[in-house]
Amino acid sequence: MDNRNGMMPFPPPISRDRAICEFPKCYTPEASLQLKKDWDNQAREACNDRAARHQPWDRQKMSKVVVVGDLNVGKTCLINRFCKNVFERDYKATIGVDFEIERFEISGVPFSLQIWDTAGQEKFKCIASAYYRGAQVIITVFDMADIKSLDHTRQWLQEAMSENENDSCFIFLVGTKNDLLPTEERERTERDAIKIATEMNAEFWAVSSKTGENIEGFFFRVAALAFERCILKDLEGGAPASIGRGDSIKSDHAKLEEATSQEMKRNCC
Repeated sequence: MDNRNGMMPFPPPISRDRAICEFPKCYTPEASLQLKKDWDNQAREACNDRAARHQPWDRQKMSKVVVVGDLNVGKTCLINRFCKNVFERDYKATIGVDFEIERFEISGVPFSLQIWDTAGQEKFKCIASAYYRGAQVIITVFDMADIKSLDHTRQWLQEAMSENENDSCFIFLVGTKNDLLPTEERERTERDAIKIATEMNAEFWAVSSKTGENIEGFFFRVAALAFERCILKDLEGGAPASIGRGDSIKSDHAKLEEATSQEMKRNCC
């Protein structure tokens, strides 16, 4: 089917390794969002009903995820490890923002995450901050081998939340590069991170983009929580909700390219 008659084309099949049937567990109960272990009963019933009816708008469901943190903490590596299953030691610094779209099938219903990778450099904050707005998930990232980057996560979260309403976002605190730390130092850093996660009302995860440790589990947890909230919002409103900024992603990307081009022109002189 094509769009010559005004019909949306069917998307390609969702990969089997992006199918979520059971509710993903949290990394550590001491710093989880709500200790959820299973789907909300209303959400489960709604998914079963929609799966039976194959509603066409289901494939358009999308939540916006914004990833923030200091320069070189591993934001791009984190995203690329999950979305592309690649790890490279030497990434060029992100200019402004970039994004990936990752498609899932959750309880039989198509769902997507629109993952925005923002720059950690001060000179690009004015560009990146414009893309914080409308987030359903905020992921604050720090380098577990650099304790200063953990201290800075409070400020990153504050800046991201300044563009969003209180209690409108799921918040995650993610420590990267945990493979670089010996066991005792890793445990000490995790204890410090859990304290800050509690202050943020965030859920803490320790991951390694190099080894892949906890990467899939983390993003599955993000997708599951965002999806469930999406479904419950639909039930509250009585009609399919427009989730995230999926409908305007092309225009967003055009604005991104224009803003980045202008910033590079200013810096080249």
